[in-house]
Amino acid sequence: MTPQDITKLIVRTSMKDRAAFDLLYRQTSAKLFGVCLRVLNDRTEAEEALQEVFVKIWTKADRFAVSDLSPISWLVAVARNHSIDRIRQRRRPAADLDEALDVADPTPGPEALAVAGGERERIYSCLEELDEDKAAAVRGAYISGESYADLAERYKVPLNTMRTWLRRSLLKLRECLER
Repeated sequence: MTPQDITKLIVRTSMKDRAAFDLLYRQTSAKLFGVCLRVLNDRTEAEEALQEVFVKIWTKADRFAVSDLSPISWLVAVARNHSIDRIRQRRRPAADLDEALDVADPTPGPEALAVAGGERERIYSCLEELDEDKAAAVRGAYISGESYADLAERYKVPLNTMRTWLRRSLLKLRECLER
């Protein structure tokens, strides 16, 4: 079938022509099933999704805009979006606000703050053992959250060199902290 033939079937389907809808199903269901299966990774769920997709096509065919673009692209988009919606529906609902409020106080106590303060001092003293540029790159990447690409640009080194700097610096920090 040519794209023009599929376009005609979609237009006739928008006018609730059952014969056109039947032919559209027979001509495109295999491809749309493949789209659903690829997204959902479950044959039974993909079969159910395909049926729901064709219900959507039946009810929303009037939204199809005739153009020079491939009509199968519109059909594939409907199938793909519906399959993604099914995946979203599978996810567990967010926890109730009441349950979230029952969580213990997340702020650290005085003892945890003292330990963290000591650890912070150890980390900063180990950072001082690194070359100045490498220590600054580590601070930029792991404290300030700068990207490796931004750091590589700032220090005028290739991206892979920056990755090597950071990796080796972290190894040196670990050695220092284990002493």
